Amino acid sequence: MIVINERSPSPIYEQIIQQIKELILRGVLLEGEKLPSVREMSGLIVVNPNTVSKAYQELERQGVIETLRGKGTFVAKQQSPRMEKERMQKFREALKQVAIEATYLGIDSAQLQKWLEEYMMELRGGTDA
Repeated sequence: MIVINERSPSPIYEQIIQQIKELILRGVLLEGEKLPSVREMSGLIVVNPNTVSKAYQELERQGVIETLRGKGTFVAKQQSPRMEKERMQKFREALKQVAIEATYLGIDSAQLQKWLEEYMMELRGGTDA
């Protein structure tokens, strides 16, 4: 389900966040589906429970998951994505870093756009919706 890359420059909790979002987009995790508890998830991916808790808290803050007291944590009903100012700024900064790295590697914008479109199509299950 989730694979942690110990050599990644990305913190573990961010890896968990991104992979859960990807699993939802790919349809592996469905709306209303129960996620493993913090303790179960930490055991599955062999990380500190506090790290999983931090990831779950951020996903809940973003409206991706919801926790129902006494019942567990579930994939939230998908609403139109909220474009919070802070998240949008963080996304733009990450995109800027990708553009910088691509330029240093000699990748032109057409190739970058092609890869982005391919990956987004893959996330939508191969449909062009």
